[in-house]
Amino acid sequence: MAEGANTAPAYAAAGVDIAAGERAVDLMKKHVARTRRPELVTDASGFAGLFRLDTTKYRAPVLATSTDGVGTKVMLAQALDRHDTIGIDLVGMVVDDLVVSGAEPLFMTDYIACGSVVPERVAEIVGGIAEGCRQAGCALIGGETAEHPGAMRPEEYDLAGAGTGIVEADAILGPDRVRPGDVVIGMASSGPHSNGYSLIRHVVDRAGLDLRAQVPELGAPLGEVLLTPTRVYAKDCLALAAATEVHAFSHITGGGLAGNLARSLPASVDAVLDRSTWSPPPVFGFLAEHGELSRADLEGTFNMGVGMAAVVAPDAVDDALALLAERGLPAWTMGSVTPGTGRVRLDGDHA
Repeated sequence: MAEGANTAPAYAAAGVDIAAGERAVDLMKKHVARTRRPELVTDASGFAGLFRLDTTKYRAPVLATSTDGVGTKVMLAQALDRHDTIGIDLVGMVVDDLVVSGAEPLFMTDYIACGSVVPERVAEIVGGIAEGCRQAGCALIGGETAEHPGAMRPEEYDLAGAGTGIVEADAILGPDRVRPGDVVIGMASSGPHSNGYSLIRHVVDRAGLDLRAQVPELGAPLGEVLLTPTRVYAKDCLALAAATEVHAFSHITGGGLAGNLARSLPASVDAVLDRSTWSPPPVFGFLAEHGELSRADLEGTFNMGVGMAAVVAPDAVDDALALLAERGLPAWTMGSVTPGTGRVRLDGDHA
């Protein structure tokens, strides 16, 4: 939505309210200001975000980039008219992909498409994005709001984002560092995060579940539990990599634990994980019961309580667990790396 544009009556009649877009920009400015980093450079035109790279801080800097969305979780936010946390989900999906390589997230941009610009709603969404950026330590450097009347209903919206990070060339993490004897540490998720919501909505619809109803075994209304924002791990992972010998990270998103962790392994090893080392949050059991989902359905779709995994050297385990505990992030040893063929094997049953 271009800033400073004149109101066009014909455009307004077609469903695009330029004045509402300008008001949305004004409302979101206070949220964006909370994410400011010293490297930001003001662009008076507002057409682009500028970020000064301090080359004195790096020996051989490599830029990393990632882009993602939130998927159909936005449909639950719209159904419940709750828009202040969905932006945290967006940031988590982007920055926690960046940090897998060891990159520090520097800045993000966002894109919000909606059927009708409601300034207060857009500001709520951007407020969540800004909060996610604050948690990740990156700047929200710019974005775009687009109005799509006819293509989307007035209450509908979708959002996407892109992030840029930086890592020293000799500090890039990944499969080439992983060795037999390494240990896999799991970091707790806050719930389904932003993955598997097409299946979740299918279960909710088929079972006739009320999103606003209190669910005793979950301790909250179902919709509130399902909208729990994605945990942002970026700062925790960067602190872990700086203080201990981390060989690889894996962001556990769509496809589940085994599918994502395998991407961080070389073809010469397997990761053998013990399900009994953790208990998935109750929401997964609730979905399994009401959706008649098998363990394969659950583990192939959801993170099952593990939002990020770290593969660390065996002598780094104690320090890694202590550091994560100090940071308030539940974590535990969940398995080890053995010679193999690049697969992830889950043994045992959950506690």
